[in-house]
Amino acid sequence: MFHSIAREAYQKFKHSNYHKAHQANARSALSIIESEQGKLSPKLKNRAAEYANDVLGWRGYAPWLDVYSAIAGEFKEGWIPDNYYGHVVIPVIKGSYGTISNAKSLSARLLKTDRFPDAGYFVNGLFLSAAGAVIPPHKIKDYIFCNDDRIVFKSDHSVQGKNIYFYDKENFCLETINKLGNGVFQKYINQHPFFDEIMSGSVATLRVTSVALDNGEISCRAAFLRIGLTHDTHIKWASNVIIPVEMASGRLQKKAYLPDWRSVTRHPETGYQWEGKVIPRYDEVRKYVMETHKAFPFCRCIGWDLIVDKNDEIQVMEWNGEHNDIKFHEAISGPCFAEMGWENLWRHRS
Repeated sequence: MFHSIAREAYQKFKHSNYHKAHQANARSALSIIESEQGKLSPKLKNRAAEYANDVLGWRGYAPWLDVYSAIAGEFKEGWIPDNYYGHVVIPVIKGSYGTISNAKSLSARLLKTDRFPDAGYFVNGLFLSAAGAVIPPHKIKDYIFCNDDRIVFKSDHSVQGKNIYFYDKENFCLETINKLGNGVFQKYINQHPFFDEIMSGSVATLRVTSVALDNGEISCRAAFLRIGLTHDTHIKWASNVIIPVEMASGRLQKKAYLPDWRSVTRHPETGYQWEGKVIPRYDEVRKYVMETHKAFPFCRCIGWDLIVDKNDEIQVMEWNGEHNDIKFHEAISGPCFAEMGWENLWRHRS
């Protein structure tokens, strides 16, 4: 009895902190957007509050709707607030299956694809080849560097560009890898010249979000391109440029956003203007995402981080099956999931 009460109290505390953090982030974003575009009208704020309460079941979901309204200049029914997505939608459409994407050594074989640039793995004290064979520790350096001068190690729970490390043969250290824990060694990707023109030095990331429909078909819903800044070795959520991509054509849109929601129309450091540029092999990227998601429909919504390399090959950096963050999609391109029925899921929760 005591344990049940304590567990319930802990869950309430955790959920309260989760929503408070989201609401604070949304208010901060709204403040930045309003400083550029003017105050959100009381009419739109009231509409967001009413929709959050009447359709989504709680006014606490309104802050992200305010952000979406400020970006769009209007209110659109069907928007999914990011904290509603995390609190209500994810448990229903993913359950525990989304967490499997954190086990990076399983991705290629689970999704039945050779598009991950995996060179090997470190899992539970064992060094493994890309095919899963155990490699003695004294041979792993020669194995992973046999064809590449530079290797990236990603810890299993690396998120938002954190816990990602770069090695060459000289600075590779078994003791360091042991301390970092489970993860994947990946070949360093040399990106397509298209992306180098925008920003070289760090590999850009094309985020494509797909959903599995009730009939088993896969649908791509939104996309954006993340570009790094000059001091970045790789894409980080704290310092990148998020450029909306037209879903049907792969064309880059004029207005992009920094992580704090300030808008830009050119790279803030290089001055590069991307409007109208078209992602190379974009149709093939969408086709690949739909085919690959079909191999794992248990996770109903996935955020794919991909790139086209210098050889015109599609490479998958990672897939995000847990909380794949839909707020930029919804604000910039949404509503992206209007007919999915997600707005009703809260009514069926125990």
